[in-house]
Amino acid sequence: MSTRIESDFLGKKEIPNDAYYGVQTERALENFHITGIPLKAEPFFVQALGYVKKAAAMANRDLGVLDPAIAEKIIEASDKVIKGEFDNQFLSDMIQGGAGTSVNMNANEVIANVALELMGKEKGQYEFCHPNDHVNCSQSTNDAYPTAFRIALINKLSRYKETLAALTESFAAKGKEFKGVLKMGRTQLQDAVPMSLGDEFRAFATNLHEEQARIEDSKKLIAEINMGATAIGTGVNAPEGYAQLVTKHLRDVTGLDLVLASDLIEATYDAGAYVQLSGVLKRTAVKVSKICNDLRLLSSGPRCGLNEINLPPMQPGSSIMPGKVNPVIPEVVNQTAFYVIGADLTVTLAAEAGQLQLNVMEPVLSFALFSSITYMENACKTLKEKCVDGISANAELTKKMVMNSIGIVTQLNPILGYKQCAGIAREALETGKSVHDIVVLEKQLLTQEKWDEVFTFENMISPKFIK
Repeated sequence: MSTRIESDFLGKKEIPNDAYYGVQTERALENFHITGIPLKAEPFFVQALGYVKKAAAMANRDLGVLDPAIAEKIIEASDKVIKGEFDNQFLSDMIQGGAGTSVNMNANEVIANVALELMGKEKGQYEFCHPNDHVNCSQSTNDAYPTAFRIALINKLSRYKETLAALTESFAAKGKEFKGVLKMGRTQLQDAVPMSLGDEFRAFATNLHEEQARIEDSKKLIAEINMGATAIGTGVNAPEGYAQLVTKHLRDVTGLDLVLASDLIEATYDAGAYVQLSGVLKRTAVKVSKICNDLRLLSSGPRCGLNEINLPPMQPGSSIMPGKVNPVIPEVVNQTAFYVIGADLTVTLAAEAGQLQLNVMEPVLSFALFSSITYMENACKTLKEKCVDGISANAELTKKMVMNSIGIVTQLNPILGYKQCAGIAREALETGKSVHDIVVLEKQLLTQEKWDEVFTFENMISPKFIK
């Protein structure tokens, strides 16, 4: 394998000749073996780094601090990174020391070397296009990294929201499909009062629809960037007007409604938007996991459980019990939710650990948030396609359970009074007789006609006050 020699102030390193990254990325590859997950696993992040470097080159060109010929090659190289042509060159581990410097330099080196080739030069001929002096002009890791991070988050959240919306629509469709299925509602896992299975699934959809609005709220907070802050927010090494101009260019090249923070010193160390976003991801995970708990309960059995719904059978459920089929899709979604709930604590601790003018923990913040969004997106897609879309109802069984339950006596409270209804419930529980037989046939407290008026399907799922 042919190599080239690159150097930094720590010394020289051999770099593979076919590599577009350089010496600082090579050091990161040697130093950080943490997750085993390279930057290229997050293509939205790589793309966002390309956006940042492109917008910076445009602003520097416009302000006269970067040779237009060099700027144009950086812009062209950045466009190639944005298109994903060099994703395989972004190899820094997702978690690293240095507040993201390895990631920023990985981008600087790749774009510099792509630009050099566009100039007809060799990789590493940095006198013509330098990773620091040209690609990183008017920037610091401390504004370039978080700005790219936020752009990537917004784009990932948009795709996640679409996936969550599709899952929501699946629950809504089942709500319509099951609207005529009578079942027993339950509180504290005990029989409560009747409802329709359609209403239960419609409520799942409503529950998740709320989360889409919370995601949009989080995107607005994330859209505030500190580009132009450079090292700590004072704008050192950046020309006057750069922060405003580079933000304008970023809005143009990304199509996102990005906003320059009003206080760049505060924005450079503040991680509050990440904490809020993580809370939203946790909230959605909790809700989705609760729904999965319900699906597992409703499908339990089939002979000795609730058996109100059937989940699509995905695989044999036991190595010893023939014929057993487990609710593996809700189970895997539950486990994904547990991870996201745990990652929220990571975000909390990393945000709190910022000191003075910089939060150096942004790499683990990015890892926790990116992985949480990815895993939740995958979980929602899996739940929709491999579970919810294929659910069927056991309508005859659920109706039989309702009419045989003691809970239906609640609907007689306005007619017979709570005390008498409690006595009927006790007798039904002790004897195993149905509420109907006790009320209509034995005690003749209601006529069959009155019973039929109270216990229509419509009145059980949407009760009207009947005296």
